[in-house]
Amino acid sequence: MLNHRERQNFIEHLIAKNEDLDHLSDHELKQLLTKLLAEYPSATHLNIVERRDLTNQLFNTMRGLDLLQPLLNDNSITEIMVNGFDHVFIERQGKIQKTSIIFDDKEHLTYVITRFFGKANRLINEQHPINGMRLMDGSRIHAILPPSAPDGPIMSIRRFTGIRPQMDALIETKTISEEAADFLINMVEAKKNIFISGGTGTGKTTFLNALSAFIDKRERIVTIEDSMELNLQGIDNLVRLESREAGPDGLGAISLDELIRSSLRLRPDRILVGEVRGGEAFEMIQAMSTGHPGSMSTGHGNNSQEMLDRICLMILMSSALPWEAIRRLVASAIDIIIHLIRLPNGQRKVEEIISIEGYETGQFVLKPLFRREGEALICCS
Repeated sequence: MLNHRERQNFIEHLIAKNEDLDHLSDHELKQLLTKLLAEYPSATHLNIVERRDLTNQLFNTMRGLDLLQPLLNDNSITEIMVNGFDHVFIERQGKIQKTSIIFDDKEHLTYVITRFFGKANRLINEQHPINGMRLMDGSRIHAILPPSAPDGPIMSIRRFTGIRPQMDALIETKTISEEAADFLINMVEAKKNIFISGGTGTGKTTFLNALSAFIDKRERIVTIEDSMELNLQGIDNLVRLESREAGPDGLGAISLDELIRSSLRLRPDRILVGEVRGGEAFEMIQAMSTGHPGSMSTGHGNNSQEMLDRICLMILMSSALPWEAIRRLVASAIDIIIHLIRLPNGQRKVEEIISIEGYETGQFVLKPLFRREGEALICCS
């Protein structure tokens, strides 16, 4: 088989002879590759199977993510993690495992990343070593090059499988009990403001998707995200907004807090914010407090109490409100917090469901509704 440099030479040879490659369909490009490989000196010794495999590899290099493309085509894989040219990991069914994929060297991996981003008109190089984008299927790719990644290029791809999460499936996998699920469904229908907390990979967006299925189909919904992962179906009156990073010139950024402010002028019944990480927390809490009941969002936290404290700190950094006023505002805005965890075996669980009853003597008044004890989610009331 050809190494990276030989494949690159072949592609350059191909481009030199055919200027309109971008206009060819995938099928036409594969046919052309098969024909030219039969005449290419470095590939004439290959048998039919090896030539077919090389054709697919060259096609993936030109139209996809090279050695990673077969992983991207595998719907059972939910995450692809490239920690270097010789360390590629995947997540499948909640479990992380190392693959046998090895790029030729750091330069090979750099070439794959810069070429793929370049085809999408996204700049990533030594001067601008960090970038991310959403793929056509909804998957999200994020890459970092040296000097920001001193050990070599790294990349992560969060797959969008197209599978709509259902509450029944979460009950079946014991993520949540049927009793707790029924309670949360009632909370969504009653238009309570719900916040979902948890660490990375605990399934916060999946859970938010599952809850959104119980929103009244007649309502007008606005979703606001860094990257579009929410998959609301059956709602005709739906507006989807997505933030944007600044371009190479430092201009053109659209922040989540700008989008939340804009959404208030779109007459939403509910606002769903994919995840809050900073100043947008203030706009989200304001929206929940001013005529948009039933709004929902997610955030990173180790437990419910810490999540509330983090929301307050995010608001403190972006507003002039006193600390006590912020905490009272948060207590009045959020009705229910759902905290998710991920067990060592990869299984995701609802750890607790808590009602925020108010704020007194410098403390949030929290009422536990459901709490995990061992494998069971127990009702506390």
